[in-house]
Amino acid sequence: MDFLTAVFVTPFIEIYESPYFFMELVLVGLSTGVLYSLVALGFVLIFKASGMFNFAQGAMVLFAALTLVGLMEHGVPLWAALLLTMAVMVALAFVVERFMLRHLVNQEGLILFMATIGLNFILEGTGQLMWGSDVKRLEVGIPDQPFDILGGKILLNTFDVTAAVIGALLVISLAVFFQKTPMGRALRAVADDHQAALSVGIPLKTIWIAVWTIAGIVALVAGIVWGAKSGVQFSLSLIALKALPVLILGGFTSVPGAIVGGLIIGVGEKVAEGFWGPAFGGAIENWFAYMLALAFLIFRPQGLFGEKIIERV
Repeated sequence: MDFLTAVFVTPFIEIYESPYFFMELVLVGLSTGVLYSLVALGFVLIFKASGMFNFAQGAMVLFAALTLVGLMEHGVPLWAALLLTMAVMVALAFVVERFMLRHLVNQEGLILFMATIGLNFILEGTGQLMWGSDVKRLEVGIPDQPFDILGGKILLNTFDVTAAVIGALLVISLAVFFQKTPMGRALRAVADDHQAALSVGIPLKTIWIAVWTIAGIVALVAGIVWGAKSGVQFSLSLIALKALPVLILGGFTSVPGAIVGGLIIGVGEKVAEGFWGPAFGGAIENWFAYMLALAFLIFRPQGLFGEKIIERV
């Protein structure tokens, strides 16, 4: 009975008695959720263009961050290192299209998935070979200090807010790109059927290069934000695992779903940790997202915005 009270009664009483703390957790969760959405969008981009789940997206985040900080360690200014790293990610898109995607047109999804697993190990190994495996500190000039609002009743971090604004601007730009541009609409045709898209004049090669380039830029921004928060280290590649619940909630083919799913996960895990954590002994933030994703898989496997699959036999 004590456990049930701690789970179903006490947290709601605490929320009622501590509204400003609840608001603080929601704001922190929203800023974290934007960053989750940013990583998830990398998956959605490539899935919509090629029908493959890019297991290497986390490695792309790591590779971009390692390249940036490695160039800066060799005396390259931040602005030049950013431009050079963007050029590297564009070159990576060309290499992936030329040596991987071009040979996998209309292949089974499992084959495409296995190819991205191989790409994951290549990127991790190349990053370690080029820049080493030590934890690297990334300074991008964003202040990391707390500030208060509402007369000190809510405490936020300058870095988190700035990173959330940058992520939100990029997320909005990508959403507009998908919904309003001819290339964004062409992505759906390419994902449905590669050969059919080619037959109606959609340049498959150009679409793939553009999408992998955008995914690389998204990975760079995510790498900068997460690397500046916790250091550039190989655990950055595991950020892809945090994006999986976001994709399950929002749907693998939905840009709005990636955004909404990221915000739900971000707010949910912060609020759950703050008010339900004591009932479970703490650390609920580490597994809350996966439990929520499991519930969605049971009751709504296509996600909030995903297309329901209807099979006829």
